[in-house]
Amino acid sequence: MGLVASFRTVDDAAAVAAHMLSAGERLSRVWRFALTQMLDDYTSVLRHDGREAAAQMWRQPPSPTGDARVDAALAAMAEYLGRRDGWPVPAWAREPQREALPWWFVTDLPGLRPRALVESPSSFRRRGVFITRGALERA
Repeated sequence: MGLVASFRTVDDAAAVAAHMLSAGERLSRVWRFALTQMLDDYTSVLRHDGREAAAQMWRQPPSPTGDARVDAALAAMAEYLGRRDGWPVPAWAREPQREALPWWFVTDLPGLRPRALVESPSSFRRRGVFITRGALERA
């Protein structure tokens, strides 16, 4: 699969995630290539173009990816970044159906699950997506 050079919106990330899922990719790879890339691109826009431009990347709801866990993670990330960086959390991110059932432990290592339960930011925990502290740390 050819990777997108950069994401301009959360819908770009959702489209890549949907493509990966339809191709049978593991959820951990979807996190690594769609969600992490969205976070990197958001961070770049935030640094270079400011908070309003970065927030704009999350304003419109993403198309469904075909997996509730990925949809929940996108909503959790929108809420997390909005609260962290001081922009309004978009209404779509607060929709109750954006919940991971079954819960999604992003790590493939079962031994890290207890740590993920503790370290996940509340926006992720509430949606049933569990990550370790380092999952959102970028260089």
